Amino acid sequence: MFVETSTLWLLLPEIILVLMAAWMFVGGTFAEGRTFWSTFALLSYLVAGLALYNVGQQYDPAALRGPSGPFAVDGLGNLMRWLALVTGIASTLMTTHLLRKQAACELLGLIMLAVAGVMIASQATDLVMLFLGLELISIPTYVLLFIGRPGREGAESTAKYFYLSVLSSAMLLYGFSFLYGMTGTTTMFGNDVVPGIRDQLLQGLAEQDPLMSLAPVALVLIFAGLGFKMAAVPFHFYAPDVYEGTTNVNAGLLAVLPKIGGAAALVRLLVIALPPQFAEFAWQFALVIAVLTMTIGNVCALWQNNLRRMMGYSSIAHAGYMLIGLTVALAVQSLAGQDTQLSYGGIAAMLFYLIVYAFGSLGTFAVLAHLSTESREFNTVDELAGLNKAHPTAAALMAVFMFSLAGIPPLAGFWGKLTLFTSAVNLSAKTENSQLSIWLMALAVAGALNAAIAATYYLRIVGAMYFRPATGAPVERGGVGGLGAAAICCVMIVLLGVAPRFMLASALQAENSALAWPVATAPQLADQAAPVTPLANR
Repeated sequence: MFVETSTLWLLLPEIILVLMAAWMFVGGTFAEGRTFWSTFALLSYLVAGLALYNVGQQYDPAALRGPSGPFAVDGLGNLMRWLALVTGIASTLMTTHLLRKQAACELLGLIMLAVAGVMIASQATDLVMLFLGLELISIPTYVLLFIGRPGREGAESTAKYFYLSVLSSAMLLYGFSFLYGMTGTTTMFGNDVVPGIRDQLLQGLAEQDPLMSLAPVALVLIFAGLGFKMAAVPFHFYAPDVYEGTTNVNAGLLAVLPKIGGAAALVRLLVIALPPQFAEFAWQFALVIAVLTMTIGNVCALWQNNLRRMMGYSSIAHAGYMLIGLTVALAVQSLAGQDTQLSYGGIAAMLFYLIVYAFGSLGTFAVLAHLSTESREFNTVDELAGLNKAHPTAAALMAVFMFSLAGIPPLAGFWGKLTLFTSAVNLSAKTENSQLSIWLMALAVAGALNAAIAATYYLRIVGAMYFRPATGAPVERGGVGGLGAAAICCVMIVLLGVAPRFMLASALQAENSALAWPVATAPQLADQAAPVTPLANR
């Protein structure tokens, strides 16, 4: 790992969040009050956002800057950091009226630490720093789950997430150990003085080092560890139980924050850091996982009546959609030796869909949080019956989110799915590899079929709100914080649906700047990469 003094400047937003969270933990012992600490948290995010803007001003999208120590200065990290900050703000607003007075500062501080962890993981280019960022997401989440919902269900939810998260971290570290054993470094992208993982793997392939045959093992272990963060099959089984046993606010956090960190880590490790010679195995593996994740998530969601459990399976399905973009990006990498001009925005489609999903999922849980109170969580689909008459604004917001998650035009979810499916179809039509073309076309068809299945349970929620009579006691109205967060997410969903060009351009720029790292950091190995024989043909 090489360190520059500019690293501290680059990490200024994260440093602010960590310091403010620490101050909240200490200050909460002297002063209580959820309104005060909620305001303090929102102001902290605002200050961190200003710092991130100032840092971004030093970054020129048209010119690639070198890594600053164990971090990359590029569009991918910048975009994911902004998304993490917005998620933190929305989560804080969702929490305002549900906070217990005695635990307000602890809950808000833990959310802030998790956001800082996502921001660190999304720009890390060193295995050690990446792992620390991912753990900074997980560890606060354990505590959030435990104190967010006291009682047996909350304790059970926390225990399941904790033990399975520890297992996934062990698998991820085991995969990292294979990479370190093959390369002797933890840095993804090096320089002339300190070679990186990609450089060393290319050198090992050129010299036909037998250790290079362990790369698929490392890839599977890394995918397993990060697959848990994204709730991808077969590492998904914790999600429905944990979502059901926790609060709506915590479920919203689990649905978004780990996915942001996991998606950024997958892109940096599998698409950017690994040479094209390993991409043939990687895209096949990712394709199988994508189809299984989409199908199992959507089919299992059809029979759910508990809203959080349904959204848990929905979260699994959306992870499968995102893996379509990863599959396309890896497939493009595998064709690098045949046609270096092939690039159809697999990473950009994945990032754009992640942003769209984040707003749709956060908005859904924000509405549920608005309808909940400190003593009563909003739980089942049946409780939504007749919501349009009791709370027309909440019903309208929920309908927008359901339509977007289902991919119904002209909302943002439609463009997200269309971008993913189009990326697979375009590459399938352009490539001369007939086997790859067939599999990518099948992947796009599987995605379209799963989108049709998903529409069934999303529209069931809309039907319950507008076409079923209210049952039981009237739904109580929660605070305005959740409604405000839902309104922000709704505005973003509509804007991205009406004018998706700006966000698509930002996602494509993030892809281009991220893919430029291998060329910029290892020019001395460029001539060695072409003649290397892929492992599959050795």
